[in-house]
Amino acid sequence: MAKIGVEQSLTNVQQALREKGHDVVELRQESDVNGCDCCVTTGLDSNVMGMQNTITQAPVITANGLSANEVCEQVEQSLQ
Repeated sequence: MAKIGVEQSLTNVQQALREKGHDVVELRQESDVNGCDCCVTTGLDSNVMGMQNTITQAPVITANGLSANEVCEQVEQSLQ
């Protein structure tokens, strides 16, 4: 399955993605994104200083307000 980078605090999302067979990598620093097919963030740090530097071409999903299952659905849609 796909390699998915997930922010550390989203443990329920990490677990749900693992149960679906994905290779989950915790995103602790920029370099953790390398090789990921998709990334999931909380969205809490989004554009804090009005700057957006893209470090990956992979789809990025913001989990804010979504259940773990909803995030999994969005991940799988982005991988198609």
